[in-house]
Amino acid sequence: MAFGTFDFFHAGHENYLKQAKALGETLIVTVARDVTVKKIKGFDPTHNEKTRLKNVSNCQYVDKAVLGNPDDKYKVIKKYKPNILALGYDQFVFTYDLKKFFIKEKLDIEIIRLEPYQPQAFKSSILRNNANQTPPQL
Repeated sequence: MAFGTFDFFHAGHENYLKQAKALGETLIVTVARDVTVKKIKGFDPTHNEKTRLKNVSNCQYVDKAVLGNPDDKYKVIKKYKPNILALGYDQFVFTYDLKKFFIKEKLDIEIIRLEPYQPQAFKSSILRNNANQTPPQL
């Protein structure tokens, strides 16, 4: 199982999902809800949750893409009970309490942190900033 916002779906996201898929037979990806993105990042995603879900669903490595639960971020983990939780190199927001949650829920889930893929070029914040820049006037 993998998680993310996946705004500006790019090669870094695709590589993250490819690495996650290589860890097991089935890859379920949870796409963050718009309200969750706003709460965690402090701004709305550029692309709404339905668009982001569709983009993730279209990735060849994804077997199932679902929207997260805005009230209980761990609900999808309880529902699907994955063997592995694949996290990106820069995912830290809700990950600090995962091990405690696994113990409380009696879940045997391995957390694997995946490698970055050209983070200097393929990071949503960089792509968002580039998209928001006004082209120079000639």
